Amino acid sequence: MVEVERVMTLAHPLPDVVGFLADFSNTTSWDPGTVTCDRIGGGELSVGAEWRNVSEFRGRRTELRYRLVRFDPDRLTFEGRNKTATSTDDMRFEEDGGRTTLIYRARIDFHGLARLAAPLLKREFERLGDEVCEQLPKAVDHALGVPPTADGRPR
Repeated sequence: MVEVERVMTLAHPLPDVVGFLADFSNTTSWDPGTVTCDRIGGGELSVGAEWRNVSEFRGRRTELRYRLVRFDPDRLTFEGRNKTATSTDDMRFEEDGGRTTLIYRARIDFHGLARLAAPLLKREFERLGDEVCEQLPKAVDHALGVPPTADGRPR
């Protein structure tokens, strides 16, 4: 198992941030490993919604089927599976005076012989966590509009 956690402050209200991140298709804008992520089916975003995610890691592409397993006003959890691994993206949100603190935890549980590689991949997943920490706030700003600075002027 490999786990990475990052904390980010986003300059947008919590409901807007949760609304953007609840659509896992948006991972293409903030997850450096995601190549494509397409919703399976339609309807309202709710527990049970699914996505087909193709990611590239260390030069190899892999496909996982993600499912929204928790959808609360202050928490989202997505679980992706294939025969090699189970990936869990857990996002907790805290309101902070019109801004949002995001506690993002990614966990990969490898299956079978792939478990042997987990300790060797920790550094690579830490690097990816750093990239998410850079890209996610920019993606949120792009999707929701760049908020003004504290004195009301555009950034």
